[in-house]
Amino acid sequence: MDSQIFVKKQAVGIFGKAPEERTTEEIIRYGIVNIDKPKGPTSHQVSDYVKKILDISKAGHSGTLDPQVSGVQPIAVGKATRIVQFLLTAPKEYVCVMHLHKDIGEENIRETTKQCIGKIKQLPPVKSAIKRQLREREIYEFEIPEIKGREILFRVKCQAGTYIRKLCHDLGQALGTGAHMVELRRTQAGPFTENDTLITLNDLDDAIHFYRENNNDKFLRYCIQPVEKALKYIPKCWIFDTTIQSITHGRALAIPGISKLENFRKGETIAIMTLKDELVAIGEAMMSGVEINTKEKGVAVKVSKVFLDPIESKKE
Repeated sequence: MDSQIFVKKQAVGIFGKAPEERTTEEIIRYGIVNIDKPKGPTSHQVSDYVKKILDISKAGHSGTLDPQVSGVQPIAVGKATRIVQFLLTAPKEYVCVMHLHKDIGEENIRETTKQCIGKIKQLPPVKSAIKRQLREREIYEFEIPEIKGREILFRVKCQAGTYIRKLCHDLGQALGTGAHMVELRRTQAGPFTENDTLITLNDLDDAIHFYRENNNDKFLRYCIQPVEKALKYIPKCWIFDTTIQSITHGRALAIPGISKLENFRKGETIAIMTLKDELVAIGEAMMSGVEINTKEKGVAVKVSKVFLDPIESKKE
């Protein structure tokens, strides 16, 4: 996506509340926790743990990790759970240890693994939640930091829905040695990485107790990030204060309601923001960013999910 921003009409936002101005109680019920999932529990169980720790009614994860896989597991809490469907399709990154069944030269390994970068075909495993049919996935990056005997450590950045266990099997076939996955850790899910405010369930439990018992929210506010963090790779447009109320009632966004916008393609998923950088809604672009910038009338974005409550758009 082009990061260029078109300004149709400069304006300053008065309505609403910037993400960093939300109260602690508001972020507990409207945010994302970047959990370091341990081996053992399922992704659903991790979501349940977060729900119980924070004493909230809703929490949802952005893509299932097998029980024996650890790593980055963003959990949306409260009304932010509606954002997870947009994180499900975000690129993922993993670090994996693969074991070869026979000895083979390092040069051969490195040359063969280069072939898996780009579009690949995968047949989902027998035990999977989707229909078992051949499908195309894309490998964006593949590197091998270390080879030790038959153990290969590799890092892969890939399209959502890529099965790393199956990738290991297919690489083993391509090498003529056979191979299987030994260990796997997810290091990135969309905008969330293991180097960016990754916390454990124990960290979250400590943070909420420190807040409830000592009225100190510093660590808790570190643990729970604004829902807007999930929008890093989603194109955005910013609307005038006078447009907020109609959008929060689910109406489509017309061109006259837009103050500025990023350049995007027709059909892309778009985040509609206030001028204070808070998420109002998400929808589908009915025109490209260039078209919207050059036209004065027409429907720009068809709204599919509203995040900002109508009452929140009133002047405080």
